[in-house]
Amino acid sequence: MAQSFRGLPLQKIPQGWRASDIPNLEGKRFLVTGGTSGLGREIARELARAGAQTIITGRSQEKISQTIDEISRHRVIGVELDLADLESVRRAARQIDQPVDVLILNAGIMAVPENKTRDDFELQLGTNHLGHFAFAGLLREKVTERIVSVSSQAHRTASFGSGTIEELTKIARGENSYSPWGAYSASKLANLLFAFELQRRSKNWKFQSFAAHPGYSNTNLQSVGPKARGSHVEERLVALSNSLIAQSARLGALPILCAATFPHLYGGSYIGPDGLLEMRGYPKATRARAIAYDQILAQNLWHVSEELTGVYWR
Repeated sequence: MAQSFRGLPLQKIPQGWRASDIPNLEGKRFLVTGGTSGLGREIARELARAGAQTIITGRSQEKISQTIDEISRHRVIGVELDLADLESVRRAARQIDQPVDVLILNAGIMAVPENKTRDDFELQLGTNHLGHFAFAGLLREKVTERIVSVSSQAHRTASFGSGTIEELTKIARGENSYSPWGAYSASKLANLLFAFELQRRSKNWKFQSFAAHPGYSNTNLQSVGPKARGSHVEERLVALSNSLIAQSARLGALPILCAATFPHLYGGSYIGPDGLLEMRGYPKATRARAIAYDQILAQNLWHVSEELTGVYWR
């Protein structure tokens, strides 16, 4: 069943939209998860340049401090957050004691070997989806304008099997057969199911929900899996592929920045690059795979996410 915003005409984003088109953000406060490297660091850099007060999260205080020194001690502060640990998620949320205009759910891991979070969830779904679901839920009363979920073209190959509550619970607990790329794809589909379901429910809160994907961008994300597997050959191949094909993290950040700051977007919009196969380019409004708009699957995932995290969006 199609949700209400799918039938609306897409708001036209100017062709070639870039960071210099971000409006003045003086007086605005943004929070970016995973802000110490890759896309997150570029997002935080541009938000601070445009005048926003920006909170970045990272798993390491050392990396947080280095990033703040690099970008702006005046405009950027940091909070330690490990999305694979719900106690860390709750601790970080308690430190956010002022309203946040825009929350950008950017942090993530990709195609890592089979493992579990501290709370015994499959590591990729637990980090990329459940950790963000809980963090955003704990901050829901503080967010005033937008929540932006960062997905990936990998969602197009994902499967949640029958999509029942029982099946989703098994997948979240890592009780099904494991594939590094299959688990990553599922986590990115979960990001979209969450984003679109959140927009359906957004009348309960002050904000609207958006999603974006960066195309194929040259970040450290692609090398995490090979490093974890100890595959130096794969790591070198990833580095070569990135250098030949991928766009820069600065360009990859643009769809996310657009979703976070472009003033006239319909709630539920999905922003990606405008180039061939949406692999690179400047921001445009796009469509996800049809399953990402499945309301029953989204409601089942929402139920499972609340039950597993203990964070209820009431």
